[in-house]
Amino acid sequence: MQDVWLGQRELRVSPICLGTMTFGEQVAEAEAHAMLDRALERGVYFWDTAEMYAVPAREATYGATETILGRWFAGRPGARERVVLATKVAGPSRGMPWIREGKGLTAQDIVASCEGSLRRLRTEAVDLYQIHWPERHVPAFGNPYYDPAKEESQTSIHEQLEALAGLVKAGKVRHIGLSNETPYGVHEFVRLAEQHGLPRVVSVQNPYCLVNRSWENGMDESCHRLSVSLLAYSPLAFGLLTGKYDASGLTGPGAPQGARIASYKSVRKQRWGRPESLAAARRYNQLARDHGLTPAALALAFCYTKWQVASTIIGVRTLAQLDEDLDAWGTRLPAEALAEIDRIRWELRDPAQ
Repeated sequence: MQDVWLGQRELRVSPICLGTMTFGEQVAEAEAHAMLDRALERGVYFWDTAEMYAVPAREATYGATETILGRWFAGRPGARERVVLATKVAGPSRGMPWIREGKGLTAQDIVASCEGSLRRLRTEAVDLYQIHWPERHVPAFGNPYYDPAKEESQTSIHEQLEALAGLVKAGKVRHIGLSNETPYGVHEFVRLAEQHGLPRVVSVQNPYCLVNRSWENGMDESCHRLSVSLLAYSPLAFGLLTGKYDASGLTGPGAPQGARIASYKSVRKQRWGRPESLAAARRYNQLARDHGLTPAALALAFCYTKWQVASTIIGVRTLAQLDEDLDAWGTRLPAEALAEIDRIRWELRDPAQ
C-alpha cells in the first residue's frame, strides 16, 4: 500500500484506516489490542476513534474505545509515533446527555471534549481532530432531507473553527476535519478558514459504499475543488455487503450472532436496517459471486479504487475479518463488473442514504 495525502498534502496516512467503534462493546480489550498489533504489522497505521465510542452509544461505554487505545499506547513505548491517530468530538448530544447537556456545540464543549480524549488516549496530541456531526440540523444518519423548521443551531461555524484553531495553536491537535457533513458545511469551513487565517479542514468522514453513494451527488465535486479528502466509512454497510444476511435476513433464525445489525435494534432502525438496503446489498453480493469474488472483496475493492476516496475506514469484530478486509487490497474489478454496479445503482439508487 502506498501512503496518501489528505487535504493540500498536509497529512500523510495509509489508504486503509482502522475504525475502532467496536472496541469496548463487541470487541474486548485483549482482542482489540491484538487487532491494533496486526493492523500496524500490515501497514495500517491510520486509526480512527471518537469520544462517544463504543457503539451503539450508551452511557456505560462512553469513552471506552479511547481508553482501550490509550492502554495500548501505554503498554508499547514508542508506538504512538508510528500511528496517525484521529478522534472526534461529538456534535450536539440529541438524546445522549452523558456526553453533554444543551443543544449546541460551543467552543468550550470542543476544548473540554478534546482534553478528555487526550487523557483517555494517553497522548499529548491527536493528529486529526474531527467534528463527528454538524452542530446544524442536517440530513444525516438516514434522514435524507434538510428541514429549516428543525434548525436549532446555536454556535456559528466560525466559533467552532476558532476553538479548533486554539487547540492547534496549543499543540493538542495537528490537523482538523469534519464528519457527516454537507457541501454547504465544507464550503463554509474552508471559506472562513481562508478569510480569517484559521486552520483548514483536511478531510471529511462520510458514509460511502455500494448501497450509499450519496457522496457522488455533489460532495465529490465540492471536496475535489476544495482539496478536502474523503475518509469513507461503512464500506461494508454494517455487514450488509459481506453476504452474511443474504439468506437469513436481519432478524431471522439464521441471522449471524454478534453482528451489529442483528444484535442491536437501534441499528436496525437506521439506514442499514431498511428492507431496501438489504435488497440492494443482495444484488451486489450476487454480482460479486458471479465474478468469482466474495461480497466483501467486491465492496471493499470498489472503495479502495475509487478516485473519490483517500482512505477507507474498516471496522471489524475479529482478527479474521481484519485480515480478510486487508487481503482485499489490490483487487481490481473488471470493467463489466463496474458497469453492472452502475446499472444496479441506476435502478435502486442509494437506499442506505
